[in-house]
Amino acid sequence: MKVIFMGTPDFAAGILESIVKAGHEVVLAVTQCDKPKGRGKEIQFPPVKTKALEYQIPVYQPEKIKREECIAELKSYPADIIIVAAYGQILPESILAMAPLGCVNVHASLLPKYRGAAPIQWSIIDGEKKTGVTTMMMDIGLDTGDMIDKAEVEITSEDTGGTLHDKLMEAGAKLILETMDKLQNGTAVLTKQRDEDSCYAKMLSKEMGQIDFSMEAVQIERLIRGLNPWPSAYTKFRGKTLKVWKAKVLEKDSTGVPGEIVECGKDYFAVQTGKNLLAIAELQLEGKKRMETKAFLAGVKIETGEKLGIS
Repeated sequence: MKVIFMGTPDFAAGILESIVKAGHEVVLAVTQCDKPKGRGKEIQFPPVKTKALEYQIPVYQPEKIKREECIAELKSYPADIIIVAAYGQILPESILAMAPLGCVNVHASLLPKYRGAAPIQWSIIDGEKKTGVTTMMMDIGLDTGDMIDKAEVEITSEDTGGTLHDKLMEAGAKLILETMDKLQNGTAVLTKQRDEDSCYAKMLSKEMGQIDFSMEAVQIERLIRGLNPWPSAYTKFRGKTLKVWKAKVLEKDSTGVPGEIVECGKDYFAVQTGKNLLAIAELQLEGKKRMETKAFLAGVKIETGEKLGIS
């Protein structure tokens, strides 16, 4: 099958590779523009561009896909189907209707739940026990098209945004091949979404990583896992930013106030929250490397009564 692939991050790159390895001909990879990254502001390719170049697939990086010249460019690459995975721009109707077999999206949630930009992270933050991947026929709405196939993935108590991303990428890479086969042989069954069952997974921001210790420990622990590796959960310690990479809920309370360090062990320290204690197990102080709390405490003496979150 001839495919135009549209996607940008690692999640999409894994799906692109699966399509290529299955023997389909990807005639064009459409992705977002190169962007400066890191302290040096070096220009970095989107993961989909890197993967496409690896397989000698032509790459197109329009700033705004809705422009007429962009639509004309896509039309110059005849394809049976358009596959989209986390592309990052809204597609016009003219592109959605361009390929004979339609425009199919690979979305990292069990639709209609978690439509939007960050379904992987919000499923952890919200305490879901399972999530998955859905393939759907795209329409002009935001993740509202008719569903084709689904694959469920368990969310464990150890999963982070990073580990769950990798699980869902693997599931999506398999599912899209099944969906493509069904569309090609005419056996695909489309199911409408129930809008009343949907919720919106809004885009992540660095600001949402600031820990509010008046929240319950279980909520904070999920936030820490959901925002790992980006944008990460953080607080302040002695005036410096302290990223928290791993924590554990201790089902007990102290007489301390939220944000107060109330216990210090050899390999952890515990903070009072709105409900229960939060034991910090892995962290990173501003200007330092990421490390287990045991290593941190070997070089930094912490006293009970100190408070986190104070600039």
